[in-house]
Amino acid sequence: MNKEQARQRVEKLKELINHQRYIYHVLNKQDILDSALDSLKHELYKLEQMFPDLITADSPTQRVAGKPLKEFKKTKHTVPMLSIEDIFSEEELQDWQNYLKRLSPSQQLDFFTELKIDGFAISLVYKNSILINGSTRGDGKTGENVTQNLKTIQSIPLKLELRGNFPNEIIKTIIKKKINNREIEVRGEVYMEKQKFDKLNERLEKKGEKTFANPRNLAAGSIRQLDSKLAASRPLDFFAYGIVSDLGQVKHSQEHQILKSLGFKTDKGKECQNLNEIMNFWREIIKKRDNLPFQIDGIVVSVNNKSIFEKLGVAGKSPRAVRAFKFSPEQSITEVIDVKFQVGRTGAITPVAILKPVEVGGVIISRATLHNEDEIKRLGLKIKDTVIVGRAGDVIPDIIKVLPELRVGKEKEVKIPLVCPSCHSKLVKPVGEVILRCLNPSCLARRYKNFYHFVSKNAFNIVGLGPEIIDKLLDAGLISDLADLFGLQAGDIIPLEGFAEKSAKNLVEAIQSSKKISLEKFIYSLGIRNVGEETIRDLIAFGMNSLKKLKKASLCDLEQIKNIGPTVSQSIYNFLQEKQNSELIDKLIRAGVKITNSRQKEGRKTILNGLSFVLTGSLKSMSRDIAKQNIRESGGKTPESISKNTSYLVIGEKPGSKLNDAKRLGVKILSEKEFLKLLKS
Repeated sequence: MNKEQARQRVEKLKELINHQRYIYHVLNKQDILDSALDSLKHELYKLEQMFPDLITADSPTQRVAGKPLKEFKKTKHTVPMLSIEDIFSEEELQDWQNYLKRLSPSQQLDFFTELKIDGFAISLVYKNSILINGSTRGDGKTGENVTQNLKTIQSIPLKLELRGNFPNEIIKTIIKKKINNREIEVRGEVYMEKQKFDKLNERLEKKGEKTFANPRNLAAGSIRQLDSKLAASRPLDFFAYGIVSDLGQVKHSQEHQILKSLGFKTDKGKECQNLNEIMNFWREIIKKRDNLPFQIDGIVVSVNNKSIFEKLGVAGKSPRAVRAFKFSPEQSITEVIDVKFQVGRTGAITPVAILKPVEVGGVIISRATLHNEDEIKRLGLKIKDTVIVGRAGDVIPDIIKVLPELRVGKEKEVKIPLVCPSCHSKLVKPVGEVILRCLNPSCLARRYKNFYHFVSKNAFNIVGLGPEIIDKLLDAGLISDLADLFGLQAGDIIPLEGFAEKSAKNLVEAIQSSKKISLEKFIYSLGIRNVGEETIRDLIAFGMNSLKKLKKASLCDLEQIKNIGPTVSQSIYNFLQEKQNSELIDKLIRAGVKITNSRQKEGRKTILNGLSFVLTGSLKSMSRDIAKQNIRESGGKTPESISKNTSYLVIGEKPGSKLNDAKRLGVKILSEKEFLKLLKS
C-alpha cells in the first residue's frame, strides 16, 4: 500500500470510527460489536505508525492518554464562565420574572428550560472544526488546560461534523457557513452515569482503595489528574449546554439544536412562554429524576432570546437572564434551638434537636433525631450551633454535621439527664448498650407510647384511634392499661371534647371489630423490646405458632431459633416471665381478644423459602400488605429496603426510586404478572 492509498484508507477509517462513536456514545445505540470496532481502530493505528505524517489531531487514536503532565497550564476564557444564581421556589421564580420586567419593561419574555446536570463545567474550543483546547472553569476568567484528559472522553467529538437530520433549514445554513475557518467554543458538563459510578466504586472497594462520595466529585477529580491515563480508565461522559461563539443563533434553544447536529450529547429542553409552563416542566422533571441515568439537581431557566439575554447583563458573578431552579435540597443549614429528651415505649431515652424550621427534601422540618448520648459527643454538638441537616433515607430528619467555625461564644453544652424526663426515675445504661433507659414500667410517657404502638397499623390497627384521642382517654382516666380499651362504651366517650354520639359509637365499633387478630400482629402489639416483624416470623416458622407454645418456651428453646440471638431471646423470655405482662395478656383474652394461630401452608412454604422480596409501586390485584402476607406464607421475606442480597423487586404502577436501585445493584425485577405466576407455582 502506497502513501496515497494509506491516506484514503485512513480518512475512511476515521470517518467510520467517529460515526460509530457518535452512535454509541451520543445516541446510546450500538451498530457494530465492540470487537469489530476494536479491529477498525487497530487497523487505523497500524497505518498511522507506517505513515506518521498522516496522524492528525482529530484521529480516534489521539484519545489515548499521553505522558503525565508536570502541571496544568492556565487558559484565559474569551468570555467569562459565570456561575448561575439559585432559586428554590415558585415564589422566587415569580420574583425573578418581576425583576426582569423592571429591567426590560418593553420586552415580551419567553424562556428555555433544560436539565441541570450535577457535573464539572468545562469549555471546549475548536479551530477549523478540530478540538484544540479544553479547560476548566477555574475562577471564571482563567481556567486550567485539561485538553489531554478531555480527549479521553468518547462523547466529546475531536472534530465537528454535521450529523443526523437538521431540525430546520435555518440551523443547517448556520452550521455550514460557520463551523469552518474560525474558532467555536462549546460549554458543558463532564459527568458520570449513576450505574457506572456505583460499579467503579465497587471495584475500588474490592481493591481496598478510596471510594468517591458522588459522581460529581469523581468527574472533577478525574479531569484534574495530571496523568491522563487515570481519566481514560474512568467512564466519563460529556453533556453540552451552550455555544459561546456567534453562529447566527437568535435563541438559546437553537444552540441545543446546533449542538445536536454537530454530534454532541445535549438536552432538547423545552421552550416555555410563561411561569406556569416552567413550573409544569419542573414538576415533570422531579417525577422523572430518579429514573434518569445521571444526577441532576434542578433545571436551568434562561431568557430564550439571545439579544435580550445579552442586554440584561450581569449582576455580580451571574447573568441576570438565567436562574438555576433547584429541587428542594437534600441537606440544609439551620440552628439548633434546644435539645429535648424523649421517652420511648421501651424506656429508651432519645435526644431530639429542636431546630429553627428549614426546608429539607420538600418538607419543613423543626426536629431531628440525635439517636443517643454518643452521637451528641461524636458530632460535638452544642445548643445554638449551626448544623447541616438532612433526611436519612429521605424520611427521618438527621443532623449530618456541626459547623463549629460559625460559633459566636453563646453556645451551650448539651446536658445529659440523670433522671427520666417524665417520671423522674433514675436512668440507667445497661451493660453493652449506648442508650439510656427508664426502667419504671409505670412511667407515664412509656404508657402513652405503648398505647400508640398497640393500636398502630401493624398491631391491632384500630382505625380512628390515634395519639390525640388516646391522650384524651388517658387524661380523662377512662383507660389505665391496654385491655381497658375493649371495655369502652359510647357513653364513656361522648363527654370528651370533639365527640358526638355517632363519632363515639363509630370508635367503639372500630375497637370491637379489631378483637380478632393474628398471632403475628398480637405479639407485635405487645411492644417487646428488640422484637420486630421479622423476628416474629422467625419465631412462628420455628414452631411457636400459638400463644400457648410461646408462653411455655424456655430460654434454651428461644436461643435455638435461627436468626434470633441471645439478646433477643433474653428479651422475649424476660417479657413473658414478668407477672405484670402475663396478667395483661390474660386480661386481653378475658376482654374478648381472639388470637388466630399461625398455620403456614407447608406445601407453599418451600416455594419462596430463603428468598427476599421488596415491593414498589401500586399493585392492581392486591394491596401491598396482602402481597407481603402471601410472600411470608410461602416462606419468603419482605424487607423494606433493597440491597445486593434482595432476590426480587416486585414493581407495580408508578414505581419509586427502588426500581433504579435494583437496576444499579443487578437485582432481578418482576412485574405484577410475573410475581403472581411465581406465587401460584
